[in-house]
Amino acid sequence: MADYDIPEDCRYTKEDEWVREDGDHRVVGVTDYAQQQLGDVVFLEIPPTGTAINAGEPFGVIESVKAVSDLYAPLTGEVVAANAALEESPELVNESCYEDGWILKINPGDPGELDTLLSPSAYRAFVAEREE
Repeated sequence: MADYDIPEDCRYTKEDEWVREDGDHRVVGVTDYAQQQLGDVVFLEIPPTGTAINAGEPFGVIESVKAVSDLYAPLTGEVVAANAALEESPELVNESCYEDGWILKINPGDPGELDTLLSPSAYRAFVAEREE
């Protein structure tokens, strides 16, 4: 299996998004596995602040030199911040997907919903399965 960064302080989806707690909010981005599979990210379409998103439903689009893919909401909630730096520098997703390349901050509708997502070890196993 290739070497992917899968931080222990995040939870994960099978659509390759990560979620990290940030006080009352949840920060959302795409995983290292996803950004490596996509290749060079060239554009993101992300919802503005105040948008309601629903777990499992598309909330935006990520475009790379290889593909255009939907972004799926890992949790239900309201967008409280969108990473404006990605408009000018979408490559931040490739360079720093867990830090500078975050996509959204949301106010979760149900804080317990985070527990329904994959743990780091479960996500690692899920990625390994796809690599076989």
